[in-house]
Order: sequence, then structure tokens, then C-alpha cells
Amino acid sequence: MEKLVFTETALLHEEPFTTSEVIAEQAGIEHRAVRQLIRKYQNDLEEFGKTTFEMLKINEGRGRKTKIYHLNEEQSTLLITYLDNTEPVRAFKKELVRQFFSMKSELMKRQTLREMERPTRQALTDAIKKWSYVNKWSYKQITDLICKTITGKNTKQIKQERNVSSDVSGTDIYNSEEMAEYESLENTVITLLGLNMTYEQIKAILNGQTMQFTILRNEDKEKALNVSDQR
Repeated sequence: MEKLVFTETALLHEEPFTTSEVIAEQAGIEHRAVRQLIRKYQNDLEEFGKTTFEMLKINEGRGRKTKIYHLNEEQSTLLITYLDNTEPVRAFKKELVRQFFSMKSELMKRQTLREMERPTRQALTDAIKKWSYVNKWSYKQITDLICKTITGKNTKQIKQERNVSSDVSGTDIYNSEEMAEYESLENTVITLLGLNMTYEQIKAILNGQTMQFTILRNEDKEKALNVSDQR
């Protein structure tokens, strides 16, 4: 089934919601009828939070706009109890419950991983400060490299794509799979910084390339190659 539950941005503290348009489409009724229900039972719905909406054009280009309500989990669950219990409505109710649960589980997992990653981020910061090749752009270069290894885009690009402001921490917008990979790569980079590799050597290893590390002591070569093999 298509996506029924959304968040405003990719930030991990966003509240999931569905829309009056989704409810109308999935229940097989007119959007106007859903908006009427929302207005009729607005006081009931607002016991679970303020009802919000956005004005969107019905068609592309110039044209009339329509009001699209955003409803959180409690509000949407309550609203659909006011609908006739037809077969499409029953199927929609079950899928909506599943998707709200899945979205909330993902957000909770992201928050947990974010907290677990904090000590690793501090260790990365410390390793960069001790790095022989450190400069004022080093932290940005390293974190952009990790971001691009995971997503194919740098931190600025992924923030723009996921509709968050530039001052937001990059680790606040990764999904749970990306966050787990990010911490794994941080640990890899910490090891490589400790071996005093250059930025280009670190980049090559994260990209899965094989290269000769002429600046490393002989006893360090095996460690570096083992890290490369793990990628």
C-alpha cells in the first residue's frame, strides 16, 4: 500500500501525521466530507493536539487551493471511528495503524542510535585534533566524506534534500540504517586518523579502493589493510 504517514522534515523529533486527503482517498469518500467531519468534531480532535492545515493547489500551476488538514496519530484514529465501517475503511484503518507504529519505531530507534553515537563523535573530534594533517576545515571534510560514502551526497546537499536548515546536525537527519553505518564509518576513520593517513588515503579506503601506504610503518600496514577489507 502507498505511504500514509509522513513527517514535516527528516528531523528525528518530528511528530508523524496523516492528512485529510489521504483519509478521503483511502476511505473512498470525498475530501470535502472529511473536512466537514474535522470541523464538526474539531473540539474532540483538539483534545489530542491543535488541528493544523496547509493550503495546496488542486492542480499544478495557477488554480484554486484546497485546505489539507494534518492529523496526528490520536486525531486520525479518532476521526476514522466516525466513518462508516466499510471494507475499504477497515483495510485503511489497519494499514494506518501499522504505518504509524512503524514510523514511531523508526524515530525511537534513530533517537537511541543518536545518543549512542555521541561518545564516538567526540572520539572522532579528538582524533582529528591530533591528526598531523589537521586544518580548520578538517572536521567538515571528514564528516562530509562519511556522509557522501553513505548517501552519495555531502552534508549540505542531504540537508537541502531532506528539508532541514543548515544549522542542524547532520546526524539528526539520518535514518536508522544510515545512522548505524555512520557510526561504523566514524570508528573506521578514527583508526585511520590514528595511523596518520592522509585525507586521500582515508577517502580511498572508504570508497573500497586498494592502495599502498608508503608513509606507514611496516607494523601498521596490516592494520590498515584489515580496515580496508572490512569496508
